Amino acid sequence: MREPVDVRRQRILAAVQARGAARVSDLAAELQVSVVTVRRDVEELTRAGRLRRGHGVVRSVLPAPRPPGEVPDGDAVAVVVPERHTYLYEALHGARTVLEDAGVRIALHIAPQAAGAERPLVERALADGARGLLLAPRWRSLAAEEADYAWLAALQVPAVLMERRPRPGTALSAADSVCSDHRHGARLAVEHLVALGHRRIVFATRDDSPTARTLRAALAEIADAHPLVEDWAWTLSSPSAGQGGPYTVRQTAELSALLREKRATAAVLHGDVDALMLIQQLAENAENAVRVPEDCSVVAYDDVVAGIGTIPLTAVAPPKAEVGRVAAELLLQRLDKARGAAWSVRRVALLPTLVVRGSTAAHTETAE
Repeated sequence: MREPVDVRRQRILAAVQARGAARVSDLAAELQVSVVTVRRDVEELTRAGRLRRGHGVVRSVLPAPRPPGEVPDGDAVAVVVPERHTYLYEALHGARTVLEDAGVRIALHIAPQAAGAERPLVERALADGARGLLLAPRWRSLAAEEADYAWLAALQVPAVLMERRPRPGTALSAADSVCSDHRHGARLAVEHLVALGHRRIVFATRDDSPTARTLRAALAEIADAHPLVEDWAWTLSSPSAGQGGPYTVRQTAELSALLREKRATAAVLHGDVDALMLIQQLAENAENAVRVPEDCSVVAYDDVVAGIGTIPLTAVAPPKAEVGRVAAELLLQRLDKARGAAWSVRRVALLPTLVVRGSTAAHTETAE
C-alpha cells in the first residue's frame, strides 16, 4: 500500500532534522521511493520554509542538536555586507556555498548606508561567539575607509576582506583579502573598444566605493597611456554616484552631452543600471538621437543585469561569486588552527572577464 504524501514528507522532515543534513539519494533509498519523488517532496518542504535545498543535499532549518551539557559556541562565521548591494550579494552566495558545505554556521549582518555602520555589527557578532569574519565594508569615501583600519587590524579572530584591498603601509595592509583585479577589467574594456576602432572614449563611473575609485583611476591611466586613444574624458555615472568631490563642471556633466562635446564613439560605464539608462536616454533624444551600437558603443562594468537590457550590453564581469568562494575557503584555512596560523598573509586577485554582446561594434568614419 502506498504511503500517504503527508506521512512521507513528515518522515523526510524528521530524518533531516535529526541529522542536520541528508542526501536526497539516501532518503529515497530509506523511504523506498524514487529520487524524483523525494526531490518533489523536498521542493514543497523548502517552499514551506521547513527545509533548505543544496546540490543533491537537503538541510534542516533548525539549529543542529547538541549533546547534553555542551555549551553553544555561537555562530562560527559572521558575514558583514552593505545593504542594497547586488554585486556583493553574489559574493555572499559564493561564500555561503563553501561554508554550508563545510558544515559551518553563518550569521549574516547587513550594514546600513551610514559611515561606521560595520563596527557595531562586528562587535555584536563577536559577542555572540563568531570565530571568524567575512567583511565587505561599504567605505563610501577614502576617509571612511581609513577610519576603520585601526579597529579592524585589532580583531582577535581570523577575518578576510571581500573586494576590499587596504592601502599599502597602513595598519590594515597585513589583512587577508580576496579581490577582483579591476585594473585588469578596465584594460579589457579599453582594449576591446580600441580593437573595434574607437579612439575617443568617455568613462562614467561611480566614485563612492573602493571598487569605483580603483576603476576610475585605472581607466584614466590606461587611456592616458594608450597610443591609440586620441581623447577621453571622465564623469560621474549619476549625480548620486560621488562622495569624494569636489568635482569640475565636466566631471559632473550629463553623459550624453559629454559624448557630443568629445565626439566620442564609445563609453564605459560603472555599473550596469547606469549603462542601461544611458542607452534609453540616447534613444529618447529626439533632436540628437544616438544609436547603440551604430553611433556609440557601450561597455558596462559589473555584468549583474547587463545581459537583459533591450540591447544586451557588452560587459566586464568580475568573478563575484568566486570572490566569495575563495574568501570563505581562505577563512576556513585560517580557522584550521593546525595550519592556518602558520600561513603568510594572502592577497588574492581574481581576473574579470569580458562578455561581448550587442552594445559594441566596429567604428567607421561614416558613423561619427
